[in-house]
Amino acid sequence: MRTEEKIPILAVVGPTASGKTALGVELAKYYHGEVVSADSMQIYQGMDIATAKPTPEEMQGIPHHLISVLPRDTLFSVADYVKLAEEKITQIVQREKLPILVGGTGLYIASLLDHVQFAETKQDAALRKELTNYAETNGAAALHSRLAALDPEAAASIHPNNIVRVVRALEVTMLSGKPFSVQKAESHLIPSPYCSCIIGLDYADRAVLYERINRRVDQMVQNGLVEESYAVWKTHPQQTAANAIGYKELIPYFNGDCDLETCIDKLKQETRRYAKRQLTWLRKRNDVMWIKLYEINNNKEILEKCKKIIAKRQFLCYNRIGLFEKTEK
Repeated sequence: MRTEEKIPILAVVGPTASGKTALGVELAKYYHGEVVSADSMQIYQGMDIATAKPTPEEMQGIPHHLISVLPRDTLFSVADYVKLAEEKITQIVQREKLPILVGGTGLYIASLLDHVQFAETKQDAALRKELTNYAETNGAAALHSRLAALDPEAAASIHPNNIVRVVRALEVTMLSGKPFSVQKAESHLIPSPYCSCIIGLDYADRAVLYERINRRVDQMVQNGLVEESYAVWKTHPQQTAANAIGYKELIPYFNGDCDLETCIDKLKQETRRYAKRQLTWLRKRNDVMWIKLYEINNNKEILEKCKKIIAKRQFLCYNRIGLFEKTEK
C-alpha cells in the first residue's frame, strides 16, 4: 500500500501524568479529530479515579472512544483491543475526522499501528490461573524459567517480573504447540495500513514527572480512590482489572495488614516505577518524536511544537482527500 493510500493516525504517548489527555484534546480541536484511548484499564467500567479517566470537562466536547466500555469482570486481550480500535478508526475516518490515539499502554499502541496479526489462539482460564498461582508460590523467576525452557527467544524479550506477559506466552505456546516467539514473528508479515505520526511526552527533569505523579495520587485519594478501590476489590478480587496499579496496592489496607498511609506511599512508588517502564518500552520505537517538558507547561507552546513536528514529518499528506483542514483559533 502506498503512503498516500494509508489511513492517517496521530498518536500521543508517554508516561502516566505527563499530560497526554490534555494534549490529545488540543490536537483534536485543532485538527478536527476524535480520540481513541490506548489505555488497558480505562476501558473498564467503574474504574474512573485510579485510571485517571478524562472527565467531561477535560474532554471539552471532543469524542473519546474505548473508555468505560467493558464490565470489570471481562477478560480483554491486546487482540481484542486492536479489533475494537480498528473499528473505531474506520468510523472516525468515515466521519472525515482524524483519529488521535492517546494512551500509555505501549503494547496496545504498537500492536495497532504496526498492524499485528493475531493467530486464533485458544484461551484457557484454568491454565492461566494455574500459571499465575505457580508464580505466586514459586516466584516470578521460576515461572520465567518455565518459559525459557519452552521458548528461549520469548523469554529473552519478556521481563521476568511481567507475570501477565509471561503467563500469556506460556499459555499460547502450551495450547498451540508453537513457540510464542514464532507466532509473534508471523504476526508482522502484513504491512500496516496506517500512516502514523507519534508524539511522545517526557520531562527533561525526571524528578518533575515523579512529583506530578505524587500529586496526582494525592488528588486521587481526595477524589475517592480508596472507596473506588474497595468496591473493585470486593466485587472482582481475582480479575485483571482488580490487580491494576491503584487497586492492588491498597489490598493490604483492606485486609487489615497495613495502614493506609503506607499503602498510599507504595502506590506512589509503583506508579513511578510504571512510568519508568512505560518510557523504557516507548523508547524502543525509533519513530516516536519526543517533546521534553518542563515544570511549567505552556499548552499553547506544546501545541505549536506538535504542529511543527507534524509539518516536518509531512504527516499532512492526508490532505490528499481534503480532510482535517487546519483552523487557527
